[in-house]
Amino acid sequence: MSRRSAGFVGAWAEIQRQQQRQAEAEARQARARQRLAAQNHREQRQAEAGRRTEELEARTAALQAVLSAGCGAPAFRASSLMRAEEVLPFDPGRLAWPVRMPDPAQYQAQSGWTANRRAQAQAEARARFEQDWHAAQAAEADRQRQLAALQREHEQRAEALRAEVRRHNAGIREAVEGVRRGEPDAVVEYFTAALYSSTAWPAEFPRQVAAAYDPQARQLVLDWELPGYDVVPEAKSVRYVSATDQYKETARPVSQRRALYREVLAQSMLLVLHQLFAADEHRVLDSVALNGYVDARDPATGRQAHIFLATVMAPRAVFTELHLAQVDAVSCLSEALRGQLATRPDQLTSAVRPGRQPQDVGRHAAAHGDDGEPDLYEMDPLAFESLVADLFRAMGMQAVTTQRSNDGGVDVDAVDPAPIRGGKIVVQVKRYRNTVPPTAVRDLYGTVQDVGANKGVLVTTSGFGPGSHTFVRGKPLELVSGRELVDLLHRHGLRGRLGEGGRPAPARPAPPGPAAAPDDHNVLGLTWSGDVALDVCALVCHGNRVVGEDHFVFFNNPQTPDGSVRAVRAVAPDKAAMRVSFDALPAAADRFVLVAAVDPEVNPHADLSGFTDARIRLLDPAMTELGRLEVSDGRARETALVLGSFRRRAGGDWDFVLGGKGYTGGLEELVRDFGIDVE
Repeated sequence: MSRRSAGFVGAWAEIQRQQQRQAEAEARQARARQRLAAQNHREQRQAEAGRRTEELEARTAALQAVLSAGCGAPAFRASSLMRAEEVLPFDPGRLAWPVRMPDPAQYQAQSGWTANRRAQAQAEARARFEQDWHAAQAAEADRQRQLAALQREHEQRAEALRAEVRRHNAGIREAVEGVRRGEPDAVVEYFTAALYSSTAWPAEFPRQVAAAYDPQARQLVLDWELPGYDVVPEAKSVRYVSATDQYKETARPVSQRRALYREVLAQSMLLVLHQLFAADEHRVLDSVALNGYVDARDPATGRQAHIFLATVMAPRAVFTELHLAQVDAVSCLSEALRGQLATRPDQLTSAVRPGRQPQDVGRHAAAHGDDGEPDLYEMDPLAFESLVADLFRAMGMQAVTTQRSNDGGVDVDAVDPAPIRGGKIVVQVKRYRNTVPPTAVRDLYGTVQDVGANKGVLVTTSGFGPGSHTFVRGKPLELVSGRELVDLLHRHGLRGRLGEGGRPAPARPAPPGPAAAPDDHNVLGLTWSGDVALDVCALVCHGNRVVGEDHFVFFNNPQTPDGSVRAVRAVAPDKAAMRVSFDALPAAADRFVLVAAVDPEVNPHADLSGFTDARIRLLDPAMTELGRLEVSDGRARETALVLGSFRRRAGGDWDFVLGGKGYTGGLEELVRDFGIDVE
């Protein structure tokens, strides 16, 4: 190889080495950038984990300081609700500037070549000036008119605003005077406003309250919604795991989370008491009965309910001696104030029993089973209507009694605030001892339609017959019998009993014969298609057994001994009919069974395959149809059929239950099933 070629190869090799060194340098730089990027990513993720941990710690610290922070907030005063009569000054805008008048100096005539031309030019200039001056004067007059109109509008708006502010402030002053006089409505409005307007509560805490004031005891009674268990963070901290490039939460120990939740509940209860007593500048509260609840699904029933987790009755003299900034909230609530706090509030299974609730306050408040409970039968009619209104309010609705005149058949107006099922409700109350006639139910339905209500409710101390229950099917009506009323009253902390011993007075049996009261019976008319001859019979039963053989009404026994059930002549289009006085049935009877069987003397070889389109017509004493009850068709080979039975409800009313059981052995086989021996 020549020297020349060796030099060329060396130069080429040097270039290759330089390129290799450059590639290695670029690779080192790329690796350095990757390491830096990875380091930045880790630092960013670690910083985010730290930020989230700090957020959890801040939330925990805020929960631990609910009481101390709240006690530092200013006390509520009604004066904070007063509004100043501040009106923005009048702003005329462009109308503030007068129209500029024309300057005569700007209208000088140009000198002409002749005297006549100069005179003509001067006249033209004067005419232009006068024309512009008159236009400016008209524009100025129009501006002044617009300005005056705008000023009048401003004054009218300002006066209306001042009047509205004066009305608002007068209302506040009137409410304060009501509080000073101890008027229950004013006291409740004032102190609920104090709680609602407070800035001491964390944003995620609920603010729902139901309250009542007892002026005799000078006690405010409240149900206050507490935060749920999820207000305490489940995680204690967050860290970044670089191996998986993920965040991992460290769970807060269950015991620690539960303890913090109990502390939050206790602090919330103490803070409510603090805010109420601090707002009581007129000294109308001697004590506060406070119940704290959560709105959650009850583990025992699976239904949404108010579950009470804390309750306390705090006298002012005791509470004002506490140094809230230094107390342990749980110990203070349970020991110093002798309140109750659920031991495991997170599980909702250790609920407490409130000592007194808002619905307990009032003329009708007492415990269930109290010997002093008023007899609803003997109660004054107006007091009875007020009691029903109290019940609707205790159930979470708005309710007022109506005026005695021109009430349109409505005793209580109620509004259910629920967004879907709620709306306007009209309520009628009937303080009866005997069964409410179906005409009253039909009248209520007419009232619901007339006033455009969403629902009608008829509340009585007695009960309803099957005609009434048949009529309300598919209609926006609800019937509340005496027993159901007493149960609702007791369930919501109100008083009431029916007769001696708290039970309804026994039904007055209708005497046999035509002298029975006109509303004490119904006629059950049976109609069907087909030509088969049938015997329609009735059995008065206790369970699946007839009360006695003389309570089997058929062709050889047309009525029961007491006359409560009797076969009567059918009126077209009915082919058979039975009259029954449900109130007069024996006390032991809980079923009234209606059956049909082929008449073997008329149709010895027939079965019930031709028994179709059958129905029972429910008629009142005037033979007015109240409703129809469809019954099952007959089947081939069957010669007897249970059409259906009326069954006594727990409240004393009767419901119809469709039958359908057929028998191939005729009426004899059927009655054997009901305990009647057939020879």
